[in-house]
Amino acid sequence: MRFDVLTIFPDYFSVLDLSLLGKAGEAGLIDVRVHDLRDWASGKHRSVDHAPYGPGAGMVMRPDVWGRALDEVIGGDEVILAVPTPSGEQFTQRKAEELARHKRIVFAAGRYEGIDARVMEHYRSVGRVTVMEFSIGDYVLNGGEVASLVVIEAVGRLLDGVIGNPASLVEESYSEAGLLEYPVFTKPVQWRGLEVPEVLRGGNHAKIERWRRDRALEKTCARRPDMIQKLAPAQLDVSDREVIAASGYLAPPGAGRVVLAKAGLEQAHAISELAARTFPDACPPHLSVAGISDFIQKNLSETVLRSAIEAEQVYVATVDSQLVAYAWIIRSGPNEFVEDRALAKLMPAGSAYLSKLYVESAYRGQGIAGALLETAIESLQGCSQVVPAVGLGTNQKNKRAQKFYRRHGFRKRGTRNFLVGGQLNRDVCMVRELTGDSNA
Repeated sequence: MRFDVLTIFPDYFSVLDLSLLGKAGEAGLIDVRVHDLRDWASGKHRSVDHAPYGPGAGMVMRPDVWGRALDEVIGGDEVILAVPTPSGEQFTQRKAEELARHKRIVFAAGRYEGIDARVMEHYRSVGRVTVMEFSIGDYVLNGGEVASLVVIEAVGRLLDGVIGNPASLVEESYSEAGLLEYPVFTKPVQWRGLEVPEVLRGGNHAKIERWRRDRALEKTCARRPDMIQKLAPAQLDVSDREVIAASGYLAPPGAGRVVLAKAGLEQAHAISELAARTFPDACPPHLSVAGISDFIQKNLSETVLRSAIEAEQVYVATVDSQLVAYAWIIRSGPNEFVEDRALAKLMPAGSAYLSKLYVESAYRGQGIAGALLETAIESLQGCSQVVPAVGLGTNQKNKRAQKFYRRHGFRKRGTRNFLVGGQLNRDVCMVRELTGDSNA
């Protein structure tokens, strides 16, 4: 690719002789030609600017000088005429990728108050010239040289052979993946009390890939949430959606701010209503409506849930302040077993019981359940008392729930009988060890 730059400070571009772009130039992969605009100026002082028409501060660069220079440099080729200006379209990685498919880019690096607007207007009418007025950010520089250098490097590094390892272009920030890049580490393993994450030092490439993907999603949510909403929904798996929800957002095609927090007493009524709406969805078809209603009245009433909230056992998810999910997790004392007899036989003393985890139907599949589950479990691990395990029971025919819990580190340990309105159900008992957490 050939880059031409017109500027009144040609020495500014000597940095292009350095590093990878310098080597690319030596190898003939790119051709950078810098032209002094004053070579096309006339008069004793070779002036390229004049006072503006109409009131205004500063000087404007003359169209006649620019016209002579651009006509000669462009010649008869098809080119992109790139004009740096604070009022231009924001330059992005997508634009860099688009420009990398062209053969020639000519940069008009203006100074002062800018280039006479007729220059751009004229070259827009020239069929073989595509004018691109661009900005590299919401700030003002003294001239277009820095912005031109930015584009030359951003485009040049995408050309075949310039970067030694092309795979690195796929993984970095603003690549086609649409995310900011994950954090990177190298030797030494320990430095000033900080350690390289253990997962990166192992040989499990699937876990490493997942860890990097999660960190990239978290960083993008924290720093550039606008990029999250541009992700293609089909490219997001369930783990992606859970990470995005845990980071405070709904994944596309949804939109909204997600908050995961310990429930407050003022939410007791809304939680009881949510519980009454969602509990029937998990019930097997043989249960009667009367039996389900009886269970809800006795176990999920506002009074019961208020007591659970006071005991700090309930966690909730809201989307734009609307309650959409709740988790009820009951801790045991250090020398006590969980109240559920079947689970008590499967876990050591001091364990916890995940009694309920339900999401409003309209928000299922958005990653909220997984994010809320992990939030509740993290609260157990943050206790002064060590919680060795957490267990739960789910209907043996509810394969979807069992798959969900397996993905979050739970394993089947046994079965239990569970009564709903006096009607017998058979549940699978699942346990997740928290000491050396298998889901970490």
